[in-house]
Amino acid sequence: MPGYCTRVSTVHLGGHDYRIRSLSDRQQFADPLGRAAKAGISSANWSLFGQIWPSGRLLAEAMSEFDVGGKRVLELGCGLGLASLVLTRRGADVTASDHHPLAEVFLSHNAGLNGLGIPHFHDLQWAVADDGLGRFDLIIASDVLYERDHAALLSALCERHAKPSAEVVITDPGRGNSGAFTRAMATLGFSMEETRTRFDAKDRPPFRGRLLHYRRG
Repeated sequence: MPGYCTRVSTVHLGGHDYRIRSLSDRQQFADPLGRAAKAGISSANWSLFGQIWPSGRLLAEAMSEFDVGGKRVLELGCGLGLASLVLTRRGADVTASDHHPLAEVFLSHNAGLNGLGIPHFHDLQWAVADDGLGRFDLIIASDVLYERDHAALLSALCERHAKPSAEVVITDPGRGNSGAFTRAMATLGFSMEETRTRFDAKDRPPFRGRLLHYRRG
């Protein structure tokens, strides 16, 4: 037994149904070998990677129709891998990344549930330079600006791994840190276009969801 409970849900994205294994709730925790603790992941945050979040659904839906032809794509904080699975179905060159010790396990399992090839996976720490990862035409992420210092961390990461002509797409629930990120990205030459969108059928304008699309070059 893995020490945690899971469930399988069906998520409809881009005209396709995806079967996704997630943690059964946010109370799950299992770190018998101390891998999460070593990675700096507390017991309170351990389960967050394994949930289907509204921002993750929004990003995956956006990727179902985004122009990815000929582009090398990097997903940051992939969690369960929704967006990377959508891109894999579309035949995109995508690398999913996360630093949670179970992210690759769940990504692989969810790819199998949907009859898809397993996307490339990279264990990526945002604050640590990783020259072996290379540069990308498109960097995507969902709800990654949840701490005040993440704007600086992520803009620096984008500078390390974005090609001179590149795009960055982030979905955000409005936690208040996107402004600092946008200002940091502007110093790197990126312009931004924001689209408000609904998280679910109950949302009414102004919608909570924000799709932030940065372009350079």
